[in-house]
Amino acid sequence: MNSRLDVALVTCRRLPEPDPDARPLSEALAAAGIRHAVRAWDDETVDWSRARLTLLRSCWNYPRHASRFLAWAGSVARVSRLLNPFRTVRWNLHKGYLLELRRRGVPTVPTQLVERGTRASLVEILRRHGWERAVVKPAISAASLETILVTPDVVEEGQRHLERLTQRGDVLVQPYLESVEGYGERAVVMIEGKVTHAVRKNPRFSGQDERVSDEAVPIAPAEEEVALRASRAAGGPFLYARADLAPGPDGEPLVMELELIEPSLFFRQGPAALESLVAGLRRRLEGLV
Repeated sequence: MNSRLDVALVTCRRLPEPDPDARPLSEALAAAGIRHAVRAWDDETVDWSRARLTLLRSCWNYPRHASRFLAWAGSVARVSRLLNPFRTVRWNLHKGYLLELRRRGVPTVPTQLVERGTRASLVEILRRHGWERAVVKPAISAASLETILVTPDVVEEGQRHLERLTQRGDVLVQPYLESVEGYGERAVVMIEGKVTHAVRKNPRFSGQDERVSDEAVPIAPAEEEVALRASRAAGGPFLYARADLAPGPDGEPLVMELELIEPSLFFRQGPAALESLVAGLRRRLEGLV
């Protein structure tokens, strides 16, 4: 960075998959006269103090380097305004936050946390909770990294996967919600604490590509209410947030994830969200927020 940027857009050196938000965001920032550039968090030559704002975007390799990423985010927050803030990044990095949201009264998908180094029986976990099918995934993950579906005929494989994961870190075991197959997940996007739009997501497991609706989908009042409750319970409103929801057995929406670090925001399906995000950046550059 030869001269100071208004906004550094954070990616990673080797992007694991395309970022459909990148081009519309860059074009909108340019149209607004906001000086910006894309920089990789894992590029040690970058001088982050040369950016007034540092906006986390497609830094999608961080789960494989969680400690290093968290140290990087803390160092950047000391020389640039990190968005979302470092305290939010630190809290949202480990998906154990779902347990905290539940304690704060937010309806979330039931979650069994298996701590690193624990010898746990997947069969016993399923039996105790009455789950026939379950999802097993690392507590620090993105893009469904090492996330698998365990059905009754592959429980032994699921046990081996659980054991491999707990050798390296904490693991979540959750019931598989059948609603994701028909109704689908609802990825509810929020900008500056307001819901802008949602897309339908298909269930995704390790090695699969993300599939979402080509257009925005209607948001039920209960879905909007739960998404906003989750954001507030996490300390929001935030510049950006995304709550991934799915109906539980009783049809009421449950939070599957609350993404506050680097979520896709689906600008193509929701251009108003892009407009609001750029306006939010402008207010921060002008010292209004």
